[in-house]
Amino acid sequence: MPSSAGPDPVPAANLVPPRPPDRTPPRLIMTCGEPAGIGPELAPLARAAGEDFTWLGDPAHLPSGTNWAEVAAPGDRVPPGTLAVLRHDFPGPALPGRPDPANAAAVIDVIARAVALAQSGAADGIVTAPINKLALKQGAGFAFPGHTEYLAELAGGVPVAMMLASTSVEPPLRVVPATIHIALSEVPAALTPDALEAAIRLTDAGLRRDFALPRPRIAVAGLNPHAGEGGAMGRAEVDWMAPLLDRLRAEGFDLTGPLPADTMFHAPARARYDAAVCAYHDQALIPIKTLDFAGGVNVTLGLPFVRTSPDHGTAFDIAGQGCADAASIIAALRMARAMVGARASARESATT
Repeated sequence: MPSSAGPDPVPAANLVPPRPPDRTPPRLIMTCGEPAGIGPELAPLARAAGEDFTWLGDPAHLPSGTNWAEVAAPGDRVPPGTLAVLRHDFPGPALPGRPDPANAAAVIDVIARAVALAQSGAADGIVTAPINKLALKQGAGFAFPGHTEYLAELAGGVPVAMMLASTSVEPPLRVVPATIHIALSEVPAALTPDALEAAIRLTDAGLRRDFALPRPRIAVAGLNPHAGEGGAMGRAEVDWMAPLLDRLRAEGFDLTGPLPADTMFHAPARARYDAAVCAYHDQALIPIKTLDFAGGVNVTLGLPFVRTSPDHGTAFDIAGQGCADAASIIAALRMARAMVGARASARESATT
């Protein structure tokens, strides 16, 4: 089987049975990410901060002196201060700042293994450390633009949306780009009514299921400057965005827009919505990375399992120097834990 497809699924009989919703803490897996980046440094830092999770990767890549213990399954208990490791051996060492093509397939396989564990019920959620898409493409022919698209494929090709959520600014900011990893020149053609509607529906459902918001308020950004200014700067807003939003409002969605993106992200504006659906990648990510770079969390909406990730990359330039900041991975762990709790509560409510 090609490495990009991941390992064969683990037989269900050999997996830990699903955990009851009221059992704590959730069984979270942190994937190792690109071992030449700061991913292996983040795990012991998060554990030292008191976070409870199982790290999936090659323990030989952990920083020297890391106190770790191998476990057989996510959630197996280890002594306080010890990093629980679900071992996944790699063919090569981790050279800070220098990704090794020989390790690319194993990076991909770790993600697939984590998904298999989550889908089987052996884990409650996944927190993914950063990967480098170019390194994976060059080393293993990785055919996906990023984590989000690969996770959707592993989950059976389900529709998904990428949400970036703040954790340390008030009012909070959650953004969902309706188009993601494509060139800016391709956005006008890719931002179709179907694509925008899918992003809105995924956002609404995700806010209900994962953030326990019973009636989400969603703001929708226009594609053009000043939201087209009545057609003077582009007609997408007039011709199809406004009619689409009117139709969804008639279904019961709480929507505002299409709005000028340049006035959507200051504090009073953020207080009026729970999430903003944006037209393209940078329209969504520049505001949140400016407001909450260290506390931003990447959430994949639409998956049958919880997945979060820090809102930063592999940081090859500082890898191995002992100066990595674990704030975002810690925020991702805490958000994943809250999302697991929200889903458990929703299941309990549905059965009572």
